[in-house]
Amino acid sequence: MQIDFNHPTLLISRLQSISIIVASTALVFTGCGINFAFGVFQELYDSMAKEPNTPFTGATPAQIDLIGTLSIALLNIGAPFATTWIKQYPPRNVIWASGIVYSGALILASFSQALWQFILTQGCLSGIGACLLYMPSVTVAPTWFSLHRGLAMGIILAGTGVGGVAWPLAFRHLIDSVGFRNTLRITAGISFVLICGSGVFIRWPENQLARIQAENGALSRSSNLFILPRVDWRVARSRKFLAHALGAALQSAAYYTPVFFFASFARTLGYSQATSANFIAISNAANALGKVVIGYGADRMGRLNALVLTTLISAISVLALWLPSCLTTTQSSGSNLFIAFTILYGIFASAYVALFPTCLVELFGVQNFASVNGLLYMIRGFATLLGTPVAGALIRGHHQKNIGPRSYENTSIMVGVLMAVATLAVVWARLEATLTLDGSQGHRRKWLM
Repeated sequence: MQIDFNHPTLLISRLQSISIIVASTALVFTGCGINFAFGVFQELYDSMAKEPNTPFTGATPAQIDLIGTLSIALLNIGAPFATTWIKQYPPRNVIWASGIVYSGALILASFSQALWQFILTQGCLSGIGACLLYMPSVTVAPTWFSLHRGLAMGIILAGTGVGGVAWPLAFRHLIDSVGFRNTLRITAGISFVLICGSGVFIRWPENQLARIQAENGALSRSSNLFILPRVDWRVARSRKFLAHALGAALQSAAYYTPVFFFASFARTLGYSQATSANFIAISNAANALGKVVIGYGADRMGRLNALVLTTLISAISVLALWLPSCLTTTQSSGSNLFIAFTILYGIFASAYVALFPTCLVELFGVQNFASVNGLLYMIRGFATLLGTPVAGALIRGHHQKNIGPRSYENTSIMVGVLMAVATLAVVWARLEATLTLDGSQGHRRKWLM
């Protein structure tokens, strides 16, 4: 039986559901929070690129951005494999493996001496580690809840925002105090403790565990280690799935660009290196608030309706606030527009990520959730790998010592257009969901509409 906070259950069941939320939030706080704080390193590495004899000397923003992009992309691209492993092995074992990989990646990055080494360690290896902790959080946790699934996932994924507030401020302080290499080493130690400690509490509910064990009964673990989870191709070929896949890809291609460049863009508006990190913290504070509040509201107004609304407002915020802040002729007006954009984008763009898995459970059923979720996260990963580097390459004047806000004009246009088209795809998915509802599903209508 699935657990809800207001459902009369035994105390132990309530404590289990709460422990799942706390542990999953801690995992997301660590892995995703650090990824969302990469803007601090992006801005630092960008400044080092203009100095002689550094690992980043002469590198463009797009080349440096590849570190954060690969980390986010591999977090998503590895999703089908990670979801397979958490069904074949206890989820805590997969999470413990992620603790070793993730902390090891940061330690190796702290000793790196060239850009390509940072790409392999802080980029690729940390992305693999983050995937192994993130996917158990967003795949196991939703199966524990039904009525309040949107709120539960909003709280869990708000860990990204909370981490995105705490980590940038900590990074900026540590970098100033002990240097960026020791900062990476300290972060590795803290991450290892948080990841491995949280992994103890992640487990499947009994009803799901019985079904998973039955599925795995005839399979050999060793021979299926790198086999993707089975997908019902009747589901994958449906218009409903195609609409969600298109929306997921377009939103992901656009989403991470502002996150990575908040600090760098703030510098073009005249803010100091220390103050520019605050924009990442502000955005992520809005991120945490938006995921909880919108997740709570989505349980009442309908999760797909909320998905349409958040994607639409994300597009509007880019085109109506960030783009004009790039074109403004006065620093004060540009700053005001960018502050408004930072808050609005943080609230609504991030809420898409929290609503995404909750909608999949409703639309495709809990029995298809793990495989569909993994496949769609992989699609999001490849879209990030394409979209974010292109957006970074559109930044003009990257070799100049001091570049202005207008250098980001083309980047902001690209992000805004991608978000606008993603909105149309989500509307299509919403319409398909309505068309596929029949009499036997009528009792679910209020959660989809």
